[in-house]
Amino acid sequence: MKRYSQLGTLTSEEKVYRQNPIYPRVPFSSDDFYIISSVGDRYDTLALRFYGDSKLWWIIASSNNFNNASLVVEPGVQIRIPASKEQAIELYNQLNKDR
Repeated sequence: MKRYSQLGTLTSEEKVYRQNPIYPRVPFSSDDFYIISSVGDRYDTLALRFYGDSKLWWIIASSNNFNNASLVVEPGVQIRIPASKEQAIELYNQLNKDR
């Protein structure tokens, strides 16, 4: 998924800037997975393990109120892994179209 390709750009006299993406709130589902994080867990490695694609880290991060500048997950924390990555991607596309 090329999630930045549909984002608009802002231009000044000297530079072109990409707009920031808006990440959706992924609804809860009875099919979601829950894990307790271990030392060394990161959102991107969890996405690779559960979705087969590390670029989908934002699904797990936004589902767990990620407000940190790091991909590292604190050990011993319960992490929700949304069961439907397709639903999250669709929500992302809806929020970021026409931007």
